[in-house]
Order: sequence, then structure tokens, then C-alpha cells
Amino acid sequence: MSTGFTYLQFHLVFLVPVVATLVALDVWRRSRSDEAGYAAGGPNAWRNYWAGLALVTVVALAYTTPWDNSLVARGVWWYGDGVVFATVGYAPVEEYLFILIQPVLTGLWLAQLTFSDRWPVADHPRGSRFGALALAIGIGLFGWRWLGTDATVYLGSIAVWAAPVLALQWVVGAPQLWARRRVVALGTLPPTLYLCVADRIAIEHGVWILSSQYTTGFTLGGLPIEEGAFFLLTNLFVVQGLVLYRLVTRRRARGDELDRQTGRAESKRSAVGGDR
Repeated sequence: MSTGFTYLQFHLVFLVPVVATLVALDVWRRSRSDEAGYAAGGPNAWRNYWAGLALVTVVALAYTTPWDNSLVARGVWWYGDGVVFATVGYAPVEEYLFILIQPVLTGLWLAQLTFSDRWPVADHPRGSRFGALALAIGIGLFGWRWLGTDATVYLGSIAVWAAPVLALQWVVGAPQLWARRRVVALGTLPPTLYLCVADRIAIEHGVWILSSQYTTGFTLGGLPIEEGAFFLLTNLFVVQGLVLYRLVTRRRARGDELDRQTGRAESKRSAVGGDR
């Protein structure tokens, strides 16, 4: 039962101040590093990063919306009486807002970290990609099996929903992500821990309620393990997506610059040859 703490208040207390603080830190860092290029990534790095963050956020909303609505429709989770402004489909408007804000929060946190833009050469790139793909498929298969038991429906639905995203990201860039595993971990874990604490408080205040029928009942510090798994995976999606986006855009930028340099060199050789 709700204790008067609304879903909108949850945003205002736990999400908006953190996002505002991270934006301020990002602007401050950019102002101090403009001469060298933002985050040592060149003059357009800041713009490219925000473009990548916008893309990841839109994809997150499109991919999560039908899955989230199906969970509410089945009764896996729902929201307390009088704690939401309105609903679209089965989910509250504030839920869609949460889906939009979380990638921004995590992406802004990741922007505080630095990592190499160089695309590493892996010893066994094909093998690492196949291994990562096999792991993602295994997660999906376990999730599919868990869907057959009421107590693991929520956990299974998370695994089945997460497996395709993990498979895509790992097939594309498993060697590159592994080479930057420290950044991936540092980018993923702090936002996950923070959101888990916020989620635990929201559950305690009845902002949303999890079904005892469709959850395992196991908790960590009072937080259902399903919620911890959800935040870990969603933040991992965001971090891996942004890391790969930055690597691809920087690699493309270097390729364009190399083409321009080659073109200028050929033009000079042609000019010299014409003079002769």
C-alpha cells in the first residue's frame, strides 16, 4: 500500500538531482578540456557522445516498452494506488520517463571516465565473439526455462529479454569491450548500486509492488534479486553501447582523416609531376 510517496516524487528526489549534477560536471570538464579536445577525443567528441547517448536512449525506450507493459499486464509488477499521474497502455507515464532517464544518468556517469579510443587487435577475435555469443544464448535458454515456473517468471523474462541485446553487443565488439573491461565495470556498477538503493526505497514506500507469485523471494539487503539483475543488465547495455559507439565513430573519423591526408598527398604529387 502506498505511503504517499509518488512515482513523480521518486524522479524528483532520486533521479533529477543526480542527472543535473552529472550534467554540471560534464560541462565543467568540457570547458577545461576544450583546447585539447573533449576527453581527448577531438573537437566533435562531445557532440558525438551525446548523439550516441540519444540513440541508446531511444533504442532503450523502444525495446523496453512492450516488455515492460507485458509484465504489468501479467501482474508480475504493478504500482501503488494514487502514486502515478496517468498510464499509457499498462504502464505509468512515469515508468516511460524512468526508461528515458536511466540511460542518461548512466551515460553521464560514463562520460566522467576516460578510456583509449584505439581499436585493439585481439589475438582470437572470432573465438572471443563466438564464446560471448554462446554465453548470451545460454542466458536466453536459462531464461526460457525459468519462464515455466511461476517463482522464476520475472527472472526468466529478464534473461530472455536481455539475451538478444547481449548477443548483438558481444558479437560486434566482445574483444574491444573485454580490452576495456575496467571502464565497463566502473561505468556499470556505481549507477547500478545507486539505482538499487533507490529502487529498494521505492518498493518500501509502495511506489511499485512485485508479485510474490512471480518472484523468487530472494533478496539482497531487502532488494529482490530480480530488480538487481534488471539494473545490472540495463546499465551494462547502456555502457557497452556507448563504448562501442564511441569506438566506431572515432575509428570512422580516423579513417576519414587518413583519406583526406592521402588525397592531399596525391594532389601534391600530381602538382609536382605536372610542373615537371
